[in-house]
Amino acid sequence: MKRCLRLGLATLALWLGACSSLPPVLDRMDSTAFTDTAHTRLGLALAPSLAQHAGQTGVLALVDPRDAFVARAVLAAMAERSIDAQYYIWRDDEVGVLLFEALWDAAERGVRVRLLLDDHNTGGLDPTLAALDAHPNIEVRLYNPVGLRGLRALNYLTDFSRVNRRMHNKSFTVDNQVSVVGGRNVGDEYFGAGGGMVFADLDVTLVGPAVQQTSQAFDTYWNSASAYPAALLLGRPDAAGAQTLQARIAATRSSHAAKAYLEAVRVSPLARQMQDRTAAFEWTTARILWDDPAKTLDPETPRDDLLFPRLIESVGSPRQRIDIVSPYFVPGEQGTAALAALARRGVEVRILTNSLASSDASVVHAGYARRRADLLRGGVRVYELKPGAEQDRDRNLGIGSSASTGLHAKTFAVDGERLFVGSFNFDPRSLLLNTEMGVVLDSPRLARALGEAFDTTIPAGAYEVRLGEDGASLVWIERGADGPRTHATEPGTTWLQRSGVSVLAILPIEWLL
Repeated sequence: MKRCLRLGLATLALWLGACSSLPPVLDRMDSTAFTDTAHTRLGLALAPSLAQHAGQTGVLALVDPRDAFVARAVLAAMAERSIDAQYYIWRDDEVGVLLFEALWDAAERGVRVRLLLDDHNTGGLDPTLAALDAHPNIEVRLYNPVGLRGLRALNYLTDFSRVNRRMHNKSFTVDNQVSVVGGRNVGDEYFGAGGGMVFADLDVTLVGPAVQQTSQAFDTYWNSASAYPAALLLGRPDAAGAQTLQARIAATRSSHAAKAYLEAVRVSPLARQMQDRTAAFEWTTARILWDDPAKTLDPETPRDDLLFPRLIESVGSPRQRIDIVSPYFVPGEQGTAALAALARRGVEVRILTNSLASSDASVVHAGYARRRADLLRGGVRVYELKPGAEQDRDRNLGIGSSASTGLHAKTFAVDGERLFVGSFNFDPRSLLLNTEMGVVLDSPRLARALGEAFDTTIPAGAYEVRLGEDGASLVWIERGADGPRTHATEPGTTWLQRSGVSVLAILPIEWLL
């Protein structure tokens, strides 16, 4: 009996391994961004400003989630040559379908569309992606794909070391003239739609040299060994694929929620500014940074090819202040020591992350919680976002959406002079496992705005965590109209939540977070 069981398990393992293997990529055609786009509407409209600010990049921060949707939708509608979109998550919800429609409509006008999605989060999207990929002007590639498409979790049993590494990058580039780069994935919660959770998030719209750098990053990933043509994995769509997709788009557009959302974005100030070409860009120097996609396949990639060392080099060592916003903040032993060392040198170190009540990943919160007291003892100031209540929808944190119930923005500022905006979290996963990208801006205006948010709006919208009088326990300070209130346990949580985090915090899983 035991022999039969062992044989059965061995056979199952071999079958799963065979099913999870990826097909060979034989006839994939490499492609690159178009460079002859100066004659497009966007190129002609931007030419005078680019000439006036030669060598500089124009930057427009997208703080409001609806503005972030407007930027992508309007740019897609203006596209004449190309749209290159690269995302970790693209949901099959209201915003996801509306932006699929934007890509389809552009392709119908003859625009070349290249869509690169990390395959970890495409569950349920195979028919839609197959229909898009079948359009003659749209090509879809899936990054680091799973072999077992119907039983996705089993891929982690058969090929863990590979599928545990994901492409976390986010960019949207039109005609190689304008790019949107930042922390937002594509989904209702990132763009203030759907009536559910809304993330405080941040993107920047870029024009000028940083756009060509973004296109270079996209091409590097698009032509990498981990980018598989969707048709290899999804096959051909059924005969009614395009009609089914169009029916889904029509149903989404006709829904009451979508009509209300589209009307809200239609009358937004940014929509008018983009249509009138009056959007006020800040002109400065910018540098796009990204991980070498070899990081997905080769854990021994030289550190010079990783984003983080180049990021530290680009922003420089803080002399006076560093303000960090990171939703999944897991500094580890070395990061905690480094931040504490800065604080001991007299550098003001301030951090905003999710509270347990606002976090959508309690296991990640556990990795942060185990370092929290050491950070405070080292002189670091720590704030945790309060979960946004419905009556607080107009509260603006100054670092992302005003209707936030959770934090997703990934940004930090050094000395009120330089700012990073991108996909990089301060955690081991961003450092060593996932690929990341972002932009470093020499922007005192934006860097000081983040510092001012820590001075004013963040303390009102977050709990400040401090050491208790005994020097060992923690307290959470909540500031309100009636004055400060002190909590002895993590506000808005249950004993069961806190106990679960305590258990997770002692497990040796920090490297996975």
